[in-house]
Amino acid sequence: MINITINGKALEVEPGTTILKAAEMVNIKIPTLCYNPDLPPWASCGLCIVRMAGSAKMVRACITACEPNMNIITHDSEIISVRRTVLELILSNHPDDCLQCPRNQSCELQDLAAEFGIRQAPFKKVKNDLPVDDSNPAIVLCPEKCIRCGRCVKVCQEVQNVWALEFLGRGIKGKIASAADAPLGESPCIKCGQCAAHCPVGAIYERDDTVKVWNALQDPQKHPVVQIAPAVRVALAEEFGLEPGTVFTRKIYAALRRLGFKTVFDTNFSADLTIMEEGSELVKRLTEKGTIPLITSCCPSWVDYMEKYYSDMIPNFSTAKSPQQMMGAMIKAYWAGKAQVDPDKVYSVSVMPCTAKKWETRRNDDMKSAGHGYDVDIVITTRELARMIKQAGIEILKLDDEEADSPLGPYTGAGTIFGVTGGVMEAAVRSAYYLVTKKELPDVNFKPARGLEGVKEGEVDFGNGTKIRIAVAHQMGNIAAVLDKIRAAKEAGQEPPYHFVEVMACRGGCIAGGGQPYGCTDEIRKKRTSGIYTDDEKSQYRCSHLNPFITQVYDEFLGEPGGHKAHQLLHTKYVELPLYTK
Repeated sequence: MINITINGKALEVEPGTTILKAAEMVNIKIPTLCYNPDLPPWASCGLCIVRMAGSAKMVRACITACEPNMNIITHDSEIISVRRTVLELILSNHPDDCLQCPRNQSCELQDLAAEFGIRQAPFKKVKNDLPVDDSNPAIVLCPEKCIRCGRCVKVCQEVQNVWALEFLGRGIKGKIASAADAPLGESPCIKCGQCAAHCPVGAIYERDDTVKVWNALQDPQKHPVVQIAPAVRVALAEEFGLEPGTVFTRKIYAALRRLGFKTVFDTNFSADLTIMEEGSELVKRLTEKGTIPLITSCCPSWVDYMEKYYSDMIPNFSTAKSPQQMMGAMIKAYWAGKAQVDPDKVYSVSVMPCTAKKWETRRNDDMKSAGHGYDVDIVITTRELARMIKQAGIEILKLDDEEADSPLGPYTGAGTIFGVTGGVMEAAVRSAYYLVTKKELPDVNFKPARGLEGVKEGEVDFGNGTKIRIAVAHQMGNIAAVLDKIRAAKEAGQEPPYHFVEVMACRGGCIAGGGQPYGCTDEIRKKRTSGIYTDDEKSQYRCSHLNPFITQVYDEFLGEPGGHKAHQLLHTKYVELPLYTK
């Protein structure tokens, strides 16, 4: 440990600790715009400047490591004046349309301008008049609002390893765009939305589809049906002032009905359905010497990435659709007939933590398997749902709890843990164990799949000498380590290193998806994850195969997992895709 002083406060820190981190330890807030705890610091904005006592030289706190006996001053009149000037320069090249901006009241630049009391514009306004790029089906790029903090580029290149975004130009004329300034919709973008989640302003944001949903809710010729994803229930509360990880699922059901949805289902149910199909697929591949490892296919960003970067892995991909798409097919193909509702009048809406889910609904013709248009008509994110609830004047915290509709609503704990990294794996293990042994897993808590470590490995002993090796990877930049290991074994003619692999594009899984409330950090990820596992532990049933409504659906309609009708409605296919399209 080394001794330092910050604003007269003495403390000990570990060698290598940045001044920014050290200041946080003594509850001193140093303003930043380019810094984000998910990303490597690179000191582009200049707001975090501090100085040493007795020195006029200023350094940037986000990248400057503490040294023994440093006496640091983080705030004085000169430092505050410099920071204000930096903000004024940024604002001189930034539009003033805050009321029309999607980040209004959740904008870091707006917050800082208010904190510094900026009321005048001392510098001439210089606007570049750059056009909005709405070519992407999931996210919108508004380069005119870019403050060149670099967070979107950092997360796209260094965290997600996608390289769809980069800097073009220099200085005040610089901007973010895809390579060669091509439309974002023609780039390698996988629609994960992490760029939007990390952007501090309104330069990148989710495509807003709430008007389409409002129109459907007001159309007497439509029967609006909605589903909510596992991760929505542990994040939406943040938009209403509650602690991250707060689970108020039944209030969400109530709010959705007050918005005008006639039927409310839960994607957790179709997560249980996914486990039945994917678990059966795994058992079949193991027993019939099929292609191993089986790789999960629930994450649409991962599907897009695989088709572009790892198309040789297509034979390893589970053909099971995501829970969203399974639910969409079941609503129009099964529930509509059971409820005597014309499936052509059903307007199927899903509330997702993920921007890529908007794209997934139109991924290929398999997404029209029920035969009544697209199985899911529209997707809105957690943020969009929050806006709709507020627009409708619904005080969600005061609502009485309500239940989801049956039979596509009740779920098990296995369905709810789909929202976190390792959750799909753990849910699959719970039921695969039963499918193989015809016995219940003694302890359903599969700890090797849990946590925020980038790649997790483990083994499940099914008895009789059958051991299943698993790997869990999240955050797209971590995926290559697992897939390259599989490739190397295949090229060497060796046994695969794993039997089953789970992949999620976003760090922490869906609980930190691109459509979740802004400001997610590892601390918030842990709280949301805790909420998911609490919901699991409180469930009457914790294994998908024990869900009585899953049994009902197979008995009444689907037949058996992996059967003909199940394949027709609940499975899909993949093709190799080019990195750049025209």
